[in-house]
Amino acid sequence: MSQNEVRFLNPPSVEAKKKKYCRFKKLGIKYIDYKDADFLLKFVNEQGKLLPRRLTGTSLKFQRKVSQAVKRARHIALMPYLADGLK
Repeated sequence: MSQNEVRFLNPPSVEAKKKKYCRFKKLGIKYIDYKDADFLLKFVNEQGKLLPRRLTGTSLKFQRKVSQAVKRARHIALMPYLADGLK
């Protein structure tokens, strides 16, 4: 073994990021119901703001539908506009 060669007992860990996927495409969901507030809370943070696509992995088509459903749910008071501790 030469001196320039570096050997490891365990191979160095290479962290592979998980591939994001659109849960709506994967599960075959076509319609997002604005009356299901518990489901819509998954797309809202603690302050009540919508989570961006880059965090949820939702496709553009379904992100638009989610945002519309959240707005409708807020309008008929199923979800709050502002929240101190939503979750």
